[in-house]
Amino acid sequence: MSDLLTHPLMMRGLWATSMAKALLRFRNPRRREAGKHHAAFYRRTWRDAAETIGATWQEVSPDVLEISLRDERTRVIDSVSAIDDPVTLAILHDKPLMHRLLSELGLPVPAHVIFSLGDIAAAVRFLEAIDAHCVVKPASGTGGGRGVTTGIRTRWQLARAAAAAAVYDDQLIIERQFAGDNYRLLFLDGQLLDAFVRQRPTVTGDGQSTVRALVDAHNDHRLQNGADVSQVLLTIDMDMRRTLARQGLSLRSVPAAGREVTLKTVVNENSGADNTTVTDRLSPSIIDDCTRAIRALRVRFAGVDLITPDPTRPLAESGGVILEVNGTPNLYFHYHKRDGAFPVAVHLLRRLLQADTINDRRNLAVQEQHAEVLL
Repeated sequence: MSDLLTHPLMMRGLWATSMAKALLRFRNPRRREAGKHHAAFYRRTWRDAAETIGATWQEVSPDVLEISLRDERTRVIDSVSAIDDPVTLAILHDKPLMHRLLSELGLPVPAHVIFSLGDIAAAVRFLEAIDAHCVVKPASGTGGGRGVTTGIRTRWQLARAAAAAAVYDDQLIIERQFAGDNYRLLFLDGQLLDAFVRQRPTVTGDGQSTVRALVDAHNDHRLQNGADVSQVLLTIDMDMRRTLARQGLSLRSVPAAGREVTLKTVVNENSGADNTTVTDRLSPSIIDDCTRAIRALRVRFAGVDLITPDPTRPLAESGGVILEVNGTPNLYFHYHKRDGAFPVAVHLLRRLLQADTINDRRNLAVQEQHAEVLL
């Protein structure tokens, strides 16, 4: 019976179901409305950053801004800028390649296996040999937690998670799931700019509403308040169902009043209030590990994601791991944290437009003029 769960015909059926659900989510008008809030946040953020450094901006299209400072100019769209080249970004999107490059440096990454729907046997062997919770995800080309499912322990869970991930990529990855909190460290040209801990999205029971109703109400709140609360809506997917199941709950459950329910283990859909700055709490060893990672990958602007139970200790001591290094990292949560914003776009535009160099030249010219007057 266990072999039937991962039979090719079964996998094709699960994949077709997952594809249909993904299409319905994509066409959901509520999700499109949330997307407008997301786009508005980036337009406002880039414009404010441009004005902060004395640059000018103009719209090339509703989503593309061209920003100029004296003789320098650059274009930005959403979280994408010209700071890194396409080849570097392609390497970062390839999770197996990134894991290999980091492993060669001796950096801790999750134990993992690459597989596909047509050859899921390797994933089954990995799952049954490791005897621990696992994560299944697309091997490349995605972000924002799309297609990622945590808490996998059985063949049936693996089959469903693999089908959901295969919506986004033919090549899949299963890796060991680690305990601890999720951290994002943001680097620009080897310098740590900002870091925060990312708590999982939750809702609080009222003793009357089902979990599904609580999720719908929370999404209504997000739509009404836009980027002030969150950049995206909560998605009912495999990760939500698995996370609820580990708490003895389902979407039909009615949590007791005051009970906090963790909705997802994947943190990408949490709200700004779920994140707190930890830049001053990080072990120097963790910062050094992440710096080595981005230098090896030759990326200038990157968000390094890691899991650790204790950010004050080296990863080798705490059992933490580097999950991935992200190019074109999301700027949203650096501006929406429980304890205040960090102006990432200002730092990035200064580097893109060589604003520091321009100011240095301007100051030097003024000094030379003063010297000529004194002579």
